[in-house]
Amino acid sequence: MSEPASISTGIAERYATAVYDLAREANQVDAIEGDLDALDAALTDSDDFQRLISSPLYTREQQAEAIKVLADKMGLTKTMANTLALMAQKRRLFVLPALVKALRETIADAKGEITADVTSAKALTKTQSDKLTKSLNASTGKKVSLHATVDESLIGGLVVKVGSKMIDTSIRSKLNSLQNVMKEVG
Repeated sequence: MSEPASISTGIAERYATAVYDLAREANQVDAIEGDLDALDAALTDSDDFQRLISSPLYTREQQAEAIKVLADKMGLTKTMANTLALMAQKRRLFVLPALVKALRETIADAKGEITADVTSAKALTKTQSDKLTKSLNASTGKKVSLHATVDESLIGGLVVKVGSKMIDTSIRSKLNSLQNVMKEVG
């Protein structure tokens, strides 16, 4: 991992631990999960929000005011709103995506859950998702929640990442392997 990335991850993990501890003490872990969904959606859908958290052109005061307004509109918990305000004051909003990820992992770990990132060539049906979840629950011994994405370049099959393990059954991967074998032959 590169140094700036590890610094960002370290900062995000410290904030995530603090937010989780505060939420657990206040019995608001479920509400914080709702905040994470809202923040994740904002990070995904809004280029303006991305610019706000990453651009050095905004002053601390501008970021803090914008975050206060956004937190109110999004209906974030007081714990999350205060954390974002502190991050704006310290000019640490750039780690927000890593904070969301780290906090999700912390909450899931505390609940004995794990998230599997599943990439497929087309959207999985409810039946396929249920079968995959059941299979992963059995193999990991934990409650697995799926985070599904679609990548049509896979052609077919799945790429499943659970923790540090990755299972790639995609057609693209098999074609690449075949291509490498053919290069070795001649």
